Amino acid sequence: MTRLILATRNAGKITELRAILADAGLTHELVGADAYPEIPDVKETGVTFAENALLKAHALAQATGHPAVADDSGLCVDVLGGAPGIFSARWAGRHGDDQANLDLLLAQLGDIDAPHRAAHFACAAALALPDGTERVVEGQLRGTLRTAPAGTHGFGYDPILQPDDSTLTCAELPPAKKNEISHRGKAFRALIPAIRELVS
Repeated sequence: MTRLILATRNAGKITELRAILADAGLTHELVGADAYPEIPDVKETGVTFAENALLKAHALAQATGHPAVADDSGLCVDVLGGAPGIFSARWAGRHGDDQANLDLLLAQLGDIDAPHRAAHFACAAALALPDGTERVVEGQLRGTLRTAPAGTHGFGYDPILQPDDSTLTCAELPPAKKNEISHRGKAFRALIPAIRELVS
């Protein structure tokens, strides 16, 4: 069984990708970056989701000698010119403080009416091999931002984005349904052909 490294220590992302790969019939052994605690986290110095995903995938592939998959994703709010974008995970100043990020964004949009609360989740997913071969694809999930969080599934900004054609937020959707429509699900499914082609 070929080992495929997922360049994240986020248990939620690892669970999502395992489900997506299993649904596609892939049987690779999937492990997160936490299987390699000696490898430091990669600084996300890119200015796009694609650049950051490729940075992480190449770093893990080089460090482990195994193919690596990475993603970079975030929330892009139309009225904020696409922000928080690549800064989504550290919008409030500390990386990964979901509650602080949510609170700050909701405060910034406090006087914005529903018709102007359009936003989308964006995700770039990258595959890198130890020899430098790479592929990168992208996915989006468009919706509208609620004025208050709702739901207990998911993470990040899931509790405030209500996808188009849904009455529920991403955090209220059952995980299988969210994977079906999510930006990350779309991007990782688009990456499946490259995994089939390049990772034997």
